[in-house]
Amino acid sequence: MATHLMSPSVLAFLAISFPALASSATLVDTLAFFNTFLNATIGLLITLAIVAFFWGLIQYIFGVHGSTDAASKGVQIMFWGVIAIFVMVSVWGIIRLLQTTFKVTSTDPIVPKGIQINTRGF
Repeated sequence: MATHLMSPSVLAFLAISFPALASSATLVDTLAFFNTFLNATIGLLITLAIVAFFWGLIQYIFGVHGSTDAASKGVQIMFWGVIAIFVMVSVWGIIRLLQTTFKVTSTDPIVPKGIQINTRGF
């Protein structure tokens, strides 16, 4: 079942990324494209982990007054949400520590400025 859902999403991603890759003039442009994509994905994953934590909290709150199965399921979802947030933020911190250790001050690609055209006249 998972492969049936994954195949269209991978195909859609490839269809969207091919024009962007084709317009990339250099390897630096291609890497900058993937860097932008990965940064957006990291933000999305952290957001999903936070939403999962609060979803577990809601299930726990309503489960306490109702069935204990819903409360225990809510605690389990909260636990895994906290673990996911901790792992992602820890990896983020480790990467920042490595950047500081090896004195990588900027992760922006070095792109030369284009030709500036004066449109106001002489």
